[in-house]
This record gives sequence, structure tokens and C-alpha cells, in this order.
Amino acid sequence: MLPASIGMQQAPGRRLRASRRASAASLGALALALLALPAWAQEGPAPGMGTTDQPEGVPPDLATPMPPVDVSALPPAPTSDRQINFEADSVAYDSDADTVTATGDVVLRSEDRSVRADEVTWSRSNGQIVATGNVRFVDEDGNQLYTSRIELTDAFEAGAMEDLLLSLREGGRLAAANGKRLADGTIELTRAAYTGCEVVDREGCPREPSWRITADRVTYSPADKRVRFQGAYLEIFGARLIPLPGLAVRTDGRPVSGFLIPDIQYSRNNGLELSGSYYLNLAPNRDLTLSGYAFTGAPPMVSGQWRHLTDLGAYQVTGYMTYSRRLDPFGGEPTGDNRFRGYLFANGRFQFDPNWSLTFSARRTSDRTFLRRYDISRDDRLRSIAEIERIDADSYLAIAGYATQTLRLGVPQGQVPVALPLIDYRRRIDTGFLGGGKLELQANSLALFRSEGQDTQRAFLGAKWDLKRVTGWGQLLTLTGLLRGDVYHSDENGLTATASYRGNPGWETRGVALAAADLEWPLVGPAFGGTQVLTPRVQVVVTPPIRNLAVPNEDARAIDLEDSNLFALNRFPGYDRIEDGPRITYGLDWKLRRTDWRISTTIGQSVRLNNRATILPDGTGLSERVSDFVGRTQVRYKDFVKFTHRFRLDKDSLAVRRNEIDATVGSSRTYLEAGYLRLNRDVSPTIEDLRDREELRLAGRVAFARYWSLFGSGVFNLTDRSEDPTQASDGFDPIRTRIGVAYQDDCLELGATWRRDYLDQGDARRGNTFQFYFALRNLGFR
Repeated sequence: MLPASIGMQQAPGRRLRASRRASAASLGALALALLALPAWAQEGPAPGMGTTDQPEGVPPDLATPMPPVDVSALPPAPTSDRQINFEADSVAYDSDADTVTATGDVVLRSEDRSVRADEVTWSRSNGQIVATGNVRFVDEDGNQLYTSRIELTDAFEAGAMEDLLLSLREGGRLAAANGKRLADGTIELTRAAYTGCEVVDREGCPREPSWRITADRVTYSPADKRVRFQGAYLEIFGARLIPLPGLAVRTDGRPVSGFLIPDIQYSRNNGLELSGSYYLNLAPNRDLTLSGYAFTGAPPMVSGQWRHLTDLGAYQVTGYMTYSRRLDPFGGEPTGDNRFRGYLFANGRFQFDPNWSLTFSARRTSDRTFLRRYDISRDDRLRSIAEIERIDADSYLAIAGYATQTLRLGVPQGQVPVALPLIDYRRRIDTGFLGGGKLELQANSLALFRSEGQDTQRAFLGAKWDLKRVTGWGQLLTLTGLLRGDVYHSDENGLTATASYRGNPGWETRGVALAAADLEWPLVGPAFGGTQVLTPRVQVVVTPPIRNLAVPNEDARAIDLEDSNLFALNRFPGYDRIEDGPRITYGLDWKLRRTDWRISTTIGQSVRLNNRATILPDGTGLSERVSDFVGRTQVRYKDFVKFTHRFRLDKDSLAVRRNEIDATVGSSRTYLEAGYLRLNRDVSPTIEDLRDREELRLAGRVAFARYWSLFGSGVFNLTDRSEDPTQASDGFDPIRTRIGVAYQDDCLELGATWRRDYLDQGDARRGNTFQFYFALRNLGFR
């Protein structure tokens, strides 16, 4: 039985003591013979690999480090074309037998290769070279070969090895009963086995690998550093499962063309699905993966993925294609003739120089339900973008274009805008007036086009000045001034359903001015065995009346008071709406740090200083003179507990208008995740798309039996008709649930999953999906 390779990965460091000078000619030939061994790529029935016919003969102390000894480095042979360092405890020449023998921790080194053995003998009469006893060969790729005996001729035309074990740098192990080296350097192994698993545990005890590949014959070609298997089978937990014709593995970690392990699943939409892929390595920087999908309940589908790494960057293109009928968008039986259905996704990034770059992403599908029907993606919109950027220490320029395909049923595609172009330029300047500070200049332009809706073009120029100072009492004072001039043009404004979003048709101009002062006062001291920081904060913002409703609102629609925008200069997102009038905002931050504990909380409120009408909608927490209270609390204990709570309380009744919880408890193997969201804002459905809702998200995993685990997750709609009249929910409707079992160790991952979808969306019908999967380390699968 071959010994375990763990513990043999590196030889212990040694100081070499002087012994005896070697014969240059004989030692040179001997060194070259061993160093000509190729970059090994084979293994056979490795120790503990689960075979009953594994070879015997390797000494049991093969994995035991040798004690340090001192040996002097003998000079390289003058006949060698390579620089060779030779080390041994002793070297002897037998004139009667005409042999040279090196003994005692013999080490040969040349460039990135090395050979170690207990004894090396070269017979000058027949040219036979034999290395015996704890032989280890390390090639230039870091692969390590262990064997009990190697035979070579000094011409390297043939050779033989016995009871060999190869540990690849990429993590795999290959063992064989015997092997031979042909004249062209090809290595042939018989009765071989390969695994990517560790064959001993952390305590050094033998361990059965969870998977291995057995083969009648294994061939290694030094020309392409590739191992090819003949008669190969995949075994998992000792059971022979899948034949692997044409399997090949590279020893230098580079990819190899070949078939990937297939996927098997069953779904309500497509029936039983069997998919397989072929990976084609075209060059070190290019590859192609072709996949086929067979269904019992749908026509077959094909896909391909092209990846390319260039001198300037990288890009990839993925496509799916089938020919089938679609269900009616509102459910029902398939209607009409078969037609093309597919999906295209491409993205990439190119860096032309340290400042200029191009980023792009294109996503397009043939219809709104294709991605869900075939379980490719659950996105409800697909965005395509191309953006050129220039970034340096003090300036930023972006020229971009956006196009979005909606996948929401009932939403007209013609109402979705195309943004082309979007231009944004900013430059920061250190100023010497008003005590210094930073001045940021900005120019922005945007054009939106709709085939069935309002078109809008916008441009503005602005300047923003910031000055930060720390007072003598330790307060942080920030002064801000902003000036901006806007120009808008729009037409077909009446096609926008919400009147407050339309603006006036034709040309409109607008001026924006803002001044703000923000004061923070951190107070630090001990508390509860740790350190606390209490930071009161006050902000005053003054803005004259702004002609907000005269211009369209394209990018500032989803307004809501949150802890993240409480102290923002403009609580509206985007540029099309500016919060005007004087206001004061105050709040309090508190942080506590102890060993293993982190706690922080924030609360605040805003008050407008006049009684002018506001454009802020009811239900956002900002529509009245005094705002609601908003806050956030975070608790963290090591990496075991993570808890975040966000809230908004009604200023009059303290009713909870927003209640959001995200919590994780447990380790990386056993944990529980919970998320809860309830929005109770009574926002008019004509103002924004986000309705009031209540939602629960759960996910968890329980580990058992060392490598096994049970996992599950679910999303549940808790919204009832009183919260949202458009909902048909009774207050508890599952949306999607999942449960499964998985096995994962250092080299194998497998599992079975059951998933149920509870909503119909066109031909993506509700129902069950069952999936079985597994992944093998060091074979490139998954």
C-alpha cells in the first residue's frame, strides 16, 4: 500500500556538510538522466484511495522527514549543458564493476527541477541508471513524484518506475502500480487512479477519498504536459457511476478541452432536464463552452459562452437559443406556432491607459418569460449599457448610454426610456478664498427617448464648495455652498400618467442655490467595559424657492425619508427635483466597542422653518413641516451575530411607518438568516411604483455528520388587502421556497434541492423543481 502523500510535500531544510568530490563525467550523466524526467501528470491508486488492489513496496517511512545532515555541494559536471548542483553524503566509484554510487540523501538540482533519493547508481558498462529509496522528483511546475525505484538509461531512451505516487501542484494525486517511459519521453501507467482529495485527515490517519477516477491506462505526454485516461470511470464513495471517455488533465493547471459533468433536474415547466457541456480551450486567453439541454416537456435548447482576454481587457458573450411555443402572457395553454426564443448577454471592460477605460454590458431576450421559464434569471428588467470613463486625481468624465428591456407583464416597452447620451464631467479645485476648501465644478447632460411616451433632454452647470474645519472644542464643522443652472426640453408630456412628473413642454430653465452648515461633536468615553462615542449632529440648509414643477421629473421619483438620506443636502434622489426652503435637521449617533462586540445606533428628525407648501408627497415622512423620526441600530458579536434594524416612526402617533430587520446568527456552516420588511406609508399609488407591503425572508443551514448539511429558504408575502388593495393575498402567501441536502468536503460537493414557485408569469408556471448537482475539485468541473 502506498504511503500518504501528506507530509511529503516539501523536504525539510538542511545545511550540507562537506564529504567527497564526485567524478564529473559520471555524475553529470547521472544528473542529466534524472533531470530529464518530464513534468509528471499521472497518479495511480494512491494511499487510502479506496482500492483493494493497490501496489505494495514503498517503504513505510516515505512520508517521514529525514533528520538534518550537512553535505557539501559538489560541482556540476563540465559535460552538461545545464547548471547542475549535486549533493550527497558520500560518493564511491567501483572500478571492478565500473559503477558510480552516490548515497545518503542524494539531491540533484537544475534550474526549477530537483531529484532526491537515498541512493543513485550509474553503471558505465551498460548505461543503466537506478535511483532507489524515497525517490522524489519535483518539476518546474511544482508537481512532485514519489516512487521507490526508477530506472533510466544514460541516453534516456527507456525507463521504468514502480509503486509511484504523484502529487500535482494543483492539488490532485495520481498513483499507479507501475509505469514506463518511452523513447520520446511519453510516460505510460497501468492500473492507475486519480483523486483531488486529501488521503489523510488532519491527524495524519488514512482516509478514504470521497471521489476518484480509475483507469486501465494513463498516458502522459511531456510535449503538452497532459495526462490522458483510457477506460476511465468516476467513482463516488466507492461506487462506480459515470464513464469519462476522452478525459484529460493538465499538470500545469491550465484548462483542457473536454466534456463537463452533466446537470439533472426536473421542473414543472420543462419536465425532466438533462444538460451537458463541452469545454473547448482554444488558446491560453480564449475559450468556448457549448451546452445542450434536453427536456421531456419542451423542445431542446442550446447555449454557448465565449470568453476572451486581450491586451487591453476582457469580454464574454453568452447566448441561449431554442424553438418553441409560448404560453399566453396571462397563463393557459401554448398557442401559435413554434418560434425562436433566446437570450443574449455580453459584458466586458477595456483599460486603454491609466486614465481611459470602456465598460459595456448588453442583455436582451426574445420575450418576457423566457428567462424564468428556463430558470436562467429572475430579473424583471434587463439593462444594456456602454460607458467611456476618464479618471485622474482631480477630474472625472463619463460618456454613457443606457437601454432597458422590461420583463414585467403589463408594462409597455414603449414607456421605458433609452438614455443616450449621458455625459457627466466633474473637476475638483483647491481654493484659496474663504479659508480654503474644495471646489467641485460639474457639467451634466442627459437625453431620454421613448417610443410611446415623453421625451426629455436636460443639461446643467454647477459648482459646489465644501470647507471642513475642527474647532478648538473638537467639533467638526462643514460649510457647503452650491450654485447650479439647469436647461430642460421636453415634448409629448401628456403621455406621462403622473401630472407632477410631466413638467412644462418645450424649453424651461431653472436656477438652484443652496447654503448649508453641518456641525458634529464626537464625545468619547468609557462605558460598559468598552469605549463609547456619542455624536450629536445639527445641520442647517437654506434654499430659495425653486421652479421644480416647471421641469420634468425623470430621476427623482422614489423619495422616502431614511437614515441614509436624513442629512443629505437634497433628500430627493437624482437631479430633477431639489428640496427647497430653510430647514434644520438634528440627530444623535451612538457607538459602543467592546472586545468582540460592536453596537451603533442613529436617530434623527428634520424641521422646515417656513409654512410654504411642499412638493414632497404624503407618506414619505417629509411632507409636513416636522418630519417623522428615522433611525438605524446595528449589533455585531464576532462573526456569530449580525443584526440591523431600520425604522421610521410617525411624528404624531409614533406608529411604525417603516420596519426593516436583517439578522444572521451562526457560523459559516450552521446559521439562520431572517429578513422582515413592512412599509405602512399610505403613499398614493399615482405617485410612485413602490406600494406598501409586508414581506418575510428566511434562510438557514444545519451542518451534521461533519460534511453533510440541510438547508432551506423561503420568501413570503404578508401583505393583505388593507395594506394594498391591488393585492389578492390573504396575508400569508409563499412566493418561493427551497429545501435541500448537501455534502461538501475538500474535494467534492454534491446535493439535491427541491424548489417551489407559487406565482405564474406567462409560461413560467408555478410548480416544483428538483435538481441534483455535484462538483469535483481539480478537474475543472463547475
